[in-house]
Amino acid sequence: MGTLFDQGASSKRAPLAERIRPRDLAGLEDQGHILGPGKPLRRAIENDSLGSIILHGPPGTGKTTLARIIAGMTKSHFETINAVMAGVSDIRRVVQEARERRSLYGEGTILFIDEIHRFNKAQQDALLPFVENGLITLIGSTTENPLFTVNRPLLSRSRLFRLEPLSREAVLRVLQRALEDRENGLGQFKTQFQAGALEQIASSANGDARGALNCLELAVLTTPPGEDGVRRVTLEAARESCGGRVLQFNREDEHYDVVSAFIKSMRGSDPQAALYWLARLIYAGEDPEFICRRMMIHAAEDVGLADPRALLVATAAAQAVERVGLPEARIIMAEAALYIALAPKSNSVVAGIDAAMKAVENERAGSVPAHLRDASYARLEKLSGHKIPAYKYPHDYPGHYVPQQYLPDNLAGEEFYKPSGSGEEKLVAELLERLKNHKL
Repeated sequence: MGTLFDQGASSKRAPLAERIRPRDLAGLEDQGHILGPGKPLRRAIENDSLGSIILHGPPGTGKTTLARIIAGMTKSHFETINAVMAGVSDIRRVVQEARERRSLYGEGTILFIDEIHRFNKAQQDALLPFVENGLITLIGSTTENPLFTVNRPLLSRSRLFRLEPLSREAVLRVLQRALEDRENGLGQFKTQFQAGALEQIASSANGDARGALNCLELAVLTTPPGEDGVRRVTLEAARESCGGRVLQFNREDEHYDVVSAFIKSMRGSDPQAALYWLARLIYAGEDPEFICRRMMIHAAEDVGLADPRALLVATAAAQAVERVGLPEARIIMAEAALYIALAPKSNSVVAGIDAAMKAVENERAGSVPAHLRDASYARLEKLSGHKIPAYKYPHDYPGHYVPQQYLPDNLAGEEFYKPSGSGEEKLVAELLERLKNHKL
């Protein structure tokens, strides 16, 4: 078996998170959506009938732990490779040994590849034939989106299972178990936590059990015992132990997930969530210019003429952010995000342009009506002796409006833009109705 599982979980020199890894499925927290009773993955593990799978999700959610649990439950030989250190030669070795194992003992081989996203295309392609013919059952784990990092043929031969970030309550349970475990955890220390200190560690973890355990271990070990032998961990000590954690996007897919949440929160008129996701983007180092571009697009797409000022606010914010820069630019972006989130919503503008684009794409692009053509055409027609309808100059008529056909003949009467009854578009709808009936 590879080096990843060679480290004894009870080694006192190993990090706390390593020492207290769960040994069975019951010990895994918050993954009931894939490992609850009766779920396909749980049944496959318990029946030792697992097919190739790829486990993906944020750090500290239990991907490697689950692989270790499977290793302890399967009758197949379990091999592990870390994609950071392994190459094609390691794959060839595993394949050769798997052939011999099957031929001599009729034993299957499960190969766990940690951080499979680190394998390049050639390395992944080298695996493909053996996963396809069943010589190897693959378990891959990645913190990144496998749709972007795993070759499509390999994906098509594997089931994808996402492990979700742990809830604050689940992280607290993990921390409590670590404090009570005298053999592998911190139970040998007499420890007391100031009110809110343990909760501070759980909250700072952002669903990462390993990160929370690292913070807990640091907080306990760096707190000297009092005269009575008790280590009293203060709220400040807990906070400092979790300090320096940098929020970053693992990859572009996570970046776009947060951007998507930001946009959808504004679209959903939730100012609190809009500010939160904006803060996530800023804290992770997102380019303010990119954020402003997204807000300008959103203002036109989801607010539109329900409040035309939203686009003006977003555009002004983009210009101001460019001049001011961070950290003050956060205030400008927040003002624009709040304005857009609180504005009435309408997607009539995007629906209108999409309908018009579809008409063009469907080859319904009729000729420009003669009275709308360039003046040179009128002169040409006059020289040819043809009579064309005269263009009616709207400013020559009462209300600066006169009915005339502006669409091509084959599209006359089409309505691409249909205003909603939201915000100021209600007034637009009334105006169009008056124009239609020529009651200016």
